[in-house]
Amino acid sequence: MKKIILLLALALAFTGSFAQQHKTQNVVIVTIDGLRWQEVYRGADSAIINSNDTRDKEDVRKKYWKATAQDRRKTLMPFFWSVLEQQGQLYGNRDLGSKDEVANPYHFSYPGYNEIFTGFPDKRMNTNDPITNPNMNLLEFLNKQKGFENKVATFASWERFTQILNAPRSGMLINAGFMPLAIPGMNDRLKHLNELQFEAPRYISDSTRIDFITFELAKNYMMQYKPRALYLSFDEPDDLAHAGNYQFYLDRIQQEDGFIKQIWDYIQTDPMYKNKTTLIITCDHGRGDVPLKNWHDHGSETPNSEQTWFAVLGPDSPATGEMKSTVTTYHKQLAQTIANLLGFDFKAAAGHEVGDAIGSVTQGK
Repeated sequence: MKKIILLLALALAFTGSFAQQHKTQNVVIVTIDGLRWQEVYRGADSAIINSNDTRDKEDVRKKYWKATAQDRRKTLMPFFWSVLEQQGQLYGNRDLGSKDEVANPYHFSYPGYNEIFTGFPDKRMNTNDPITNPNMNLLEFLNKQKGFENKVATFASWERFTQILNAPRSGMLINAGFMPLAIPGMNDRLKHLNELQFEAPRYISDSTRIDFITFELAKNYMMQYKPRALYLSFDEPDDLAHAGNYQFYLDRIQQEDGFIKQIWDYIQTDPMYKNKTTLIITCDHGRGDVPLKNWHDHGSETPNSEQTWFAVLGPDSPATGEMKSTVTTYHKQLAQTIANLLGFDFKAAAGHEVGDAIGSVTQGK
């Protein structure tokens, strides 16, 4: 009994100590819908390049094929495999024994995003339909904290985030899909982007905005309004995978790696953000792999689509690069992990189950 009390006291002391010493004052969260861990850690897949899912095989080989996985992944995602590998942490490379997964049994978007932001795999959240999420989410929680009021914002390509993050209740800025951005004092660049989004091609769907517009809105909002918590959600890789278009899937991955680089480069130039901001990047679900055509799909009937990944880069996270621990991490742990980085305890305030924080994010092992 005395040992248990001592361990609890040490755990509380560590938590309190980190809350006082943390350097993270801002957070940027980026999700890339449906991006497989295989492309993140191995680069372009030769089997898919050589299949009917790649129309211009020679062009794809020229752009993305290299002899080793290390060279292929750096060609596909140069920011990940330079800055993030050297200065951050990367989870979910199963070739090294690192396993990251969603805990929800559904393996598609709404349940995946609910898990990330509420901290638990609510079985009621089992649809992509426009059902308002009853659960408290991390961003809503942050928007209520001192110094974060009206300093939390979401920019998403997929319209469903108004329901996933419960826009009516949360009161925070959520700009999702083809939604007008109406903020007092917007500069000319934001006004122009706001108009441009309605003129841009709608090659995904009538409800999903292209990721370029989402990125530009988020970046320029960040530069003008300086949010302390910014969430940026990309969508196109998932849509192109469903369409079986491997060439465009790879192109969008590379483009979005470049978008993330631009955000990080800006963070390094602004005194409000530099050395005070943690960047978290992840996905909402994995994809199938065997048989080959299963890379198009995900869901409870698609084996291995629970397999995911995430990356962290910031002043409180030791630069350990690719993680090799065999302890499986789950996306239900991300909400409390992010809250702890900012010195908060989301788990105590959520009013529902929340996964424990991932200790290695701050301890490095």
